[in-house]
Amino acid sequence: METDFLLKMATELHETIFVAKQERHKNLFLNYKNLNIFPVELLKDEGLLFLERLYMKRNSLTCLPDNLAQKLPNLIELYLHSNNIVIIPEAIGNLARLQSLDLSDNALQLLCPDIGRLRALRHLRLSNNRLKYLPPEIGDLQELETLDVAMNQLMSLPDRLHRCVSLQNLTADHNLLGRVPRQLCWLPRLNQLSMAANRLTFLPLDLGRSRELQFVFVDNNVELKGLPSYLYNKVIGCSGCGLSLGGLEGAAGEASGEALVGLPAEVKVIGSKADGVVPLEELAMRTLHRFYRHWPAGEDGPRHTLTPSRPGAKLRLILDLGLLPPIALPKSLLDLLQFPVGHCHRCSQAMFTIIYPKRFPLRDTALAGVHRRTTVSFVAYCCSSRCLQTFDLQG
Repeated sequence: METDFLLKMATELHETIFVAKQERHKNLFLNYKNLNIFPVELLKDEGLLFLERLYMKRNSLTCLPDNLAQKLPNLIELYLHSNNIVIIPEAIGNLARLQSLDLSDNALQLLCPDIGRLRALRHLRLSNNRLKYLPPEIGDLQELETLDVAMNQLMSLPDRLHRCVSLQNLTADHNLLGRVPRQLCWLPRLNQLSMAANRLTFLPLDLGRSRELQFVFVDNNVELKGLPSYLYNKVIGCSGCGLSLGGLEGAAGEASGEALVGLPAEVKVIGSKADGVVPLEELAMRTLHRFYRHWPAGEDGPRHTLTPSRPGAKLRLILDLGLLPPIALPKSLLDLLQFPVGHCHRCSQAMFTIIYPKRFPLRDTALAGVHRRTTVSFVAYCCSSRCLQTFDLQG
């Protein structure tokens, strides 16, 4: 009886693929076909040159063929949801037209760097796998709009993710993430960020500074006690976040209390209202930041766009214009200047090594009625004691 059933399934599969080839179908549905291996009929002869969408959800596939791109070169969408795929071949990067790839609910442990060659990719779904890290090459996907990596074992996200300038929706729920890369604050089109049920202890100071970011969900991060005040009046899910905030009283509590546990490593000092001056190191960083931000940049770093041919002419030109000469700095420092730790919530001044925090308990905000069972607070980060004293969350 079982043999007859399998024979019937194989016959139907053969007929479906035969008709698709004969009629030059653009869409092929092979869902629920009890497939253990990729159908060889799809890869015979010239393959299906006209096929654009292939649906193979809920089968038992364990791998993909190396010549997939060669035989199906015009694939735009590939749906492999709910299989047993452990690894995808490096040749996946040859699918030059691919815009949507769904590998959710598989057994992936590694994602090959060649995924970064899918330059037309707009939607990548990898939820419910066994991934422990993502290759930095994902940052090369500049057309990517949706990235779903929920329910994996990720301990970090690649810093280069900020290069995905088209990214609008990032979902990373139910992982082991301890931090959110602060470079994500510079994603110009990010609209929704979901990182519920992780191990977050803080969120980047600038998160929410972009007007595009409207939805932030960080539910069930029990060590997360402070939300940047840029998220105020955003739609935020934070149920189950935060522990008791007892003992946070007065300026000392605001400056060194539990709400600030886990700040970025670059923040070496936490200022208080009593501070009269900003440390010299911070002033130097802010000066360099202004200089490099306004100096025209080239491939080798900041430099003036005018390049006189005679020796010494460039230096004289710079002195005549009252400009400082370019300064050679190590890459690590240049990266820090490009992506400050945060910006002052009062005046937008870039900050690098020191912040002045001011805490606003949730009960004092408009969202108090929405998140009644959480102890999380909003924290404003200012660049000086003057901005700290004049900042009002309502303003």
